[in-house]
Amino acid sequence: MTFRKLLLIAALTTSHLLTFAQKHKLIIGTYTNKGNSEGMYVYDFDSKTADTKPLSVIKNVSNPSYLTLSKNNDFLYSVYEDGTNSAASAFKFDVQTGTATFLNKEATKGANPCFILMDGKNVITANYTGGSISVFGIKSNGSLTNIKQNLQHTGSGPDRRQASAHVHQVLFSPDKKYVIANDLGEDKIYIYHYDANAPQPLTVKTSVITNAGSGPRHLVFSPNGKFAYLAHEFNGKISAYSYKDGNLTLLQEAETVAKDFKGNIDAADIHISADGKFLYESNRGDANTIGVFAIAKNGQLSPVETVSTLGKGPRNFSLDPSGKFLLVAHQYTNDVVIFNRNMKTGKLTDSKKRIEVGTPVCLVFSK
Repeated sequence: MTFRKLLLIAALTTSHLLTFAQKHKLIIGTYTNKGNSEGMYVYDFDSKTADTKPLSVIKNVSNPSYLTLSKNNDFLYSVYEDGTNSAASAFKFDVQTGTATFLNKEATKGANPCFILMDGKNVITANYTGGSISVFGIKSNGSLTNIKQNLQHTGSGPDRRQASAHVHQVLFSPDKKYVIANDLGEDKIYIYHYDANAPQPLTVKTSVITNAGSGPRHLVFSPNGKFAYLAHEFNGKISAYSYKDGNLTLLQEAETVAKDFKGNIDAADIHISADGKFLYESNRGDANTIGVFAIAKNGQLSPVETVSTLGKGPRNFSLDPSGKFLLVAHQYTNDVVIFNRNMKTGKLTDSKKRIEVGTPVCLVFSK
């Protein structure tokens, strides 16, 4: 084979790999009980152009409001948010075609799970109305075992929405030694020891009390694992913590709305760019904004800008794998708005691109 042919093959291979790297599957979880959605919607997403192409709809799952994909994109797990019938669902996922095959579902024994987590050995759900955490094993074919563990929280808080415990998120610590659970009803962050192979994987290490009536909702760790940031639903504040070996130490509380803001804030989601330089947080209610913050080396936040999400009810948002785009799912205006993201400044501008879909509340990209 001539040197010229080798160069041509190398160039074609590189081109193919680059094309493959910019193509991802985007899976959108929805509420099906509103009558305008049939389940989970799968799209091709081009991370070079932000163009999308609808591929399939994964049906016959009730209110799949939060999803997670396995590391190899071969299994998809979804909450089945349906009151006393609530469950966790498992699917075999074909990342090439964007189609899925239902495997099984198992009752969470806690009503209305709103977050789901997996590590290849276990699936864990945060059960909002039930105020509990459920743990399931994963069989070799990707399906779920019977429930391994159900941990019940029992506290309450001063706000009328805090009459009982409401677990809103479960999240692995950076080293996977712990699971962090935010309880919106109790104004607490629970930190559990995690042993993936134990019959009951979670045992309590400690808990952190947040400000009374703040409603801790979602937490995110910095990419270097040194800091954690918690969004509070009721007051919209972000608590910045230093983190080490299962311990959180408060550094700062940052506002996300102007001091003279009137109305409901209803903070929802929080994410950090892959380079660890910028943090994003969404507010719903009467705000419907995303706040952009710069992250200093000491973990402190400083505001960059606050922009309209250009819709209503930005419950969940996601940065695409390239980091060039930020997608916002609007629960009440039935669309996903795609923003261009300046990777140097962190600022957002409207790309003018939209995905029209009924009641979108979760955005997950293939890995």
